[in-house]
Amino acid sequence: MRGLLDLSGKAAIVTGGSVGIGAGIVKRFQEAGANVVIADLATGCNVSKEEDVKKLVAETVEKYGSIDILVNNAGIYPNVPLSLMTLEDFEKVIKVNLEGVFLTTKYVSEQMIKQGRGGKIINISSIDALHPSMIGLSAYDASKHGVWGFTKNTALELAQHKIWVNAIAPGGIVTPGVVKAQEGAGKIDPKIMEAFMNKIPMHRMGEPDEIGKVALFLASEMSSYMTGSQIVVDGGALLS
Repeated sequence: MRGLLDLSGKAAIVTGGSVGIGAGIVKRFQEAGANVVIADLATGCNVSKEEDVKKLVAETVEKYGSIDILVNNAGIYPNVPLSLMTLEDFEKVIKVNLEGVFLTTKYVSEQMIKQGRGGKIINISSIDALHPSMIGLSAYDASKHGVWGFTKNTALELAQHKIWVNAIAPGGIVTPGVVKAQEGAGKIDPKIMEAFMNKIPMHRMGEPDEIGKVALFLASEMSSYMTGSQIVVDGGALLS
């Protein structure tokens, strides 16, 4: 069983890996023996910029000799009602949440194909890819529906190269970003948050490590016959 979860000798890129869900994934990958590269603004990589992504791929290969796992976790989720949203607001969310996934998948998969031994790509979508969770996330929901569609189509295209592409759809997870969204200017209406919490049968928000454990499952041999799938991790929120 330990061998099925062993990532020793594998190189993984986790975008947005410094905090929150990304940090939870990084921790689990490191425990499993992977060499992990954290790619986000804190480490000087903007996944929505093509040159940054090309540099990320080249530097990872230079340091570790390969890329075996990619986790597309970087994302933003400003809460802005449609009536107040500008074109710039909408485009910024799409650029980071969807174009960033396209760029990293494109260049990492090219490297994986060149290596000739397959790989794992894990996209962090959201339960909002399946059903809206609250008002004010129309741009976010559009981006996450796009991530889910992109996951399925790239899974189909990359399967011939033994590159498996899957997604994780988190529900409410306690992260610094979520805490920030509940405070200060432009904060989420407490009544909306209360209504969201009341929909969760487990009666609590999830922890980043609970996504990290599922990411480890998808990155390991435990998920050897899975591609084009999305695992919902939401405490049962979508049941209601």
